[in-house]
Amino acid sequence: MNPAIFRAYDIRGVAERDLTPEVTEAIGNALASRAKERGIRQIAVGRDIRISSPRLFENLTSGIIKAGLDVLDLGIVPTPLLYFALHQFDIDSGVMITGSHNPKDQNGFKLCEGKKSLFGDDIIDLRKRIEENRLITDKKGKVERKDIISSYINFMHKAFVFNEETKLVIDPGNGTAGILLERLFERFPSLEVKYINLEPDGNFPNHLADPTVPEYMVELGEIVKKTRADLGIGFDGDADRIGAMDERGNLIFGDKLLAVLASEVLERNPGGKIIFDVKCSQGIVEYITERGGEPLMYKTGHSLIKAKLAEEKAPLAGEMSGHIFYSDGFFGYDDAIYSSLRLLSLLEKRRKTLSELVSEIPLYLNTPEIHVHCEDERKFEVVRKLQEDFSHEYETITIDGARVIFRDGWGLVRASNTQPVLVLRFEAKTNESLEKIKDIFFKRLRKYNVEPKEVH
Repeated sequence: MNPAIFRAYDIRGVAERDLTPEVTEAIGNALASRAKERGIRQIAVGRDIRISSPRLFENLTSGIIKAGLDVLDLGIVPTPLLYFALHQFDIDSGVMITGSHNPKDQNGFKLCEGKKSLFGDDIIDLRKRIEENRLITDKKGKVERKDIISSYINFMHKAFVFNEETKLVIDPGNGTAGILLERLFERFPSLEVKYINLEPDGNFPNHLADPTVPEYMVELGEIVKKTRADLGIGFDGDADRIGAMDERGNLIFGDKLLAVLASEVLERNPGGKIIFDVKCSQGIVEYITERGGEPLMYKTGHSLIKAKLAEEKAPLAGEMSGHIFYSDGFFGYDDAIYSSLRLLSLLEKRRKTLSELVSEIPLYLNTPEIHVHCEDERKFEVVRKLQEDFSHEYETITIDGARVIFRDGWGLVRASNTQPVLVLRFEAKTNESLEKIKDIFFKRLRKYNVEPKEVH
C-alpha cells in the first residue's frame, strides 16, 4: 500500500495503481471499524462519473459491510449531495468516491464522520489501522439504495424564487453535476439556460472539469459573449467548486466571487465574520471591512475552512479555489450549485451586472496561482526556511506558508497539501511593484534549489 495516498484532506491516488481492490476494501474496512467504535451503524456512499468509480464502490462497500456496517448507496451524485444527505436525513457517516478536478486516471475518497469532514490526523488514523491490521472483517452488513437527487432539487426549488428573466450558460465540464442540472433549472422557468459539455463522461473529452484554470473556461466565456448571456457558471468534476464568467466573458476568480457574495450575506448578518484563505486578494479584506464585516484569514484547504466556519459561527467562507461555504441559510458545506443560485439571486436583487458588482472591489493587480515543482519530501522544509528568511526582513503572516507584506503589495509561498508543488501568488498596486515582489520570491526559491518554473 502506498502511504502517500493518505493526504491532508482526503485519500487519493492513481486508481489502477494505488487504489487496488485490496487497498480499497481495506480503506472501507478501516473507516467502518473506526465508525463502529463511535457508535455509527450506517455509512452513505456516493460516487462520481469517473471510469474507475463503479469498481471502487464495489471494493469500498465490501470492506464496510465486512465490518458489520450497513451501506446507503446514493448512486452517482455530485459531492454536495452526499453532504446534503448527511444533514437532511438520519445518516451517521459518509464517503464520496471522487477524483474531483484531477486527471481522469486519478480517484479517491472524501470522508465524513457525522456531519464533519475527516482530515489530518483522522485520515492518518485510517492508514495506521490498515498497517496494524486493526480491522473488523467477520461481520455482515447490507446495502440499501436511496435516491437523494429528487429531495435535493425539491429543497433548492423551495429555497429560491426567480422572477426576472436571466440568461446564463453553464459548463459542468462533463462532470457529475450534469446528471441533475437540467432537472433542477427547469424548475425556474424565468432562467434561460444554455448548457455546454453537459453529458457526464469520465474521460472528460473536452477539458478537465476545473473552473479555476483560465484555459478550461475559454469556451464558456466565448459563448457567454456570443449569446449575450448575463452570466457563465463552471463547475469542477464533483460540483463543490464554482467558477464564474461575467457578462463580458471575463473569469471571476474565487476571492472576488466570495467578496460579491459577502455583500449580500453581510446585509443579513451585520458585523459577521467572512473567512477566506491566504491566497485571497487584499482587495476583499478592504471590501468586507467597508461593508461592516470582519474579514478572517485562514489556512488553505476545504476541510480546514469548513471546520473554521463552524468554529467561528461565521455566515460565509470561501477559497481562491472556488470552494464557497454558506452557513447563512444553508448547512455550512461547499456546494457550487447552491452558490450559483445564491449568485443568481443576488444579481436579480441588485439589478446590476456581475462586472459592475466586481468593479466595487478595490483593484489590485495580481497573478493567478503559480505552481512550481518541489518534491513532497522537501516542500514543507523549504517553506519553513522561507518563513524564517522573510520574517527577519518583512512583516510575514505564517498561518499557512509565508504571506509576506510589502509596502505596496504582498507575495505568498505555501506547500500544497495535495501535490509535489509550492503554490505562489503575488499582488500589488502597479505592474512594477508586482514584478519586484515576484523577483524577490524567485531569488529566494533559487537559494533553496527550487526553480521558479510553472508546472501544470
